[in-house]
Amino acid sequence: MSVIEVADLTKRFNNKDGIAAVDHLSFQVAEGEIFGLLGPNGAGKTTLIKILTTLLKPTSGSAMVAGFDVRTEKNRVRESIGIVFQEPALDWRLTGRENLDFHARMYGLKRGEREKRIAEALKLVEMEDKADIVTDKYSGGMKRRLEIARGFIHEPEVLFLDEPTLGLDTQTRRRMWDYIKEVNANKHVTIVLTTHQMEEADYLCDRVGIMDHGKIIALDTPKNLKDLISSDLVSLELNRDGLGYDLDAFKKLDFVIAFQKHNGLVTLKMERAELRIPAIMDAARRAGIEIKSVNMRKPSLEDVFLHFTGRRIRE
Repeated sequence: MSVIEVADLTKRFNNKDGIAAVDHLSFQVAEGEIFGLLGPNGAGKTTLIKILTTLLKPTSGSAMVAGFDVRTEKNRVRESIGIVFQEPALDWRLTGRENLDFHARMYGLKRGEREKRIAEALKLVEMEDKADIVTDKYSGGMKRRLEIARGFIHEPEVLFLDEPTLGLDTQTRRRMWDYIKEVNANKHVTIVLTTHQMEEADYLCDRVGIMDHGKIIALDTPKNLKDLISSDLVSLELNRDGLGYDLDAFKKLDFVIAFQKHNGLVTLKMERAELRIPAIMDAARRAGIEIKSVNMRKPSLEDVFLHFTGRRIRE
């Protein structure tokens, strides 16, 4: 069963002929799924989230969230969702517990139910001992944990997370991933998240839609997306950024399936790469190509993005 249904959705700014931040998108999100929107800044991820959460009106097309139309049933949509924005939206003058209590009151929860859900939420994000501290004293990671707790305290059908780990250190980000998975599993809530971090999308998401210039250019499970490339990848960092070298020496190797040069980095696609390194180095030596480093790996979502767009997501 689909909890989100998007059909030919478009959002243009300025006028009907303006730039399409969201460009004729169609997709569905299944109930209970963790669905990721992966793409660089400016790809249209946040604009899409704002439409699905009724904060922006689409130019054309349709979107249903939890069975309600984002155009004509805004209040019903808002009752059915939780949101964690990129920027912190806590009241810094209140304690963690007071922030949760205020949010629960906004959704009409009675006192006994509020206290029960606040206790459950604080336990899930491991903040019971920090609950009565003013949030102005919280670290960035603590604030994000509290915001996730606040986002699901009214038990929404869909929880939207817009760049939920932006600006967090590696250790805190990893723990945040665990909280997100626990909320999805324990609260049976569908989660839609945006991210530009490949590792985050790979770890968290059941399916990933890769966005670029307002379009979803690929949509599948992380495994299936990486299987599109399937073979091993060998990346060669060249001296002088590869300028002046005849790189045909690599293309002519009979085991090289595909060749790509990007900003002084040559990537070769092949089977059984661990056996091919000596032959690659020998071909480089004979062609007078100086190699600074060699990296052998399995395909990542970064490689999928590069495959479809011709550039890396950081660009």
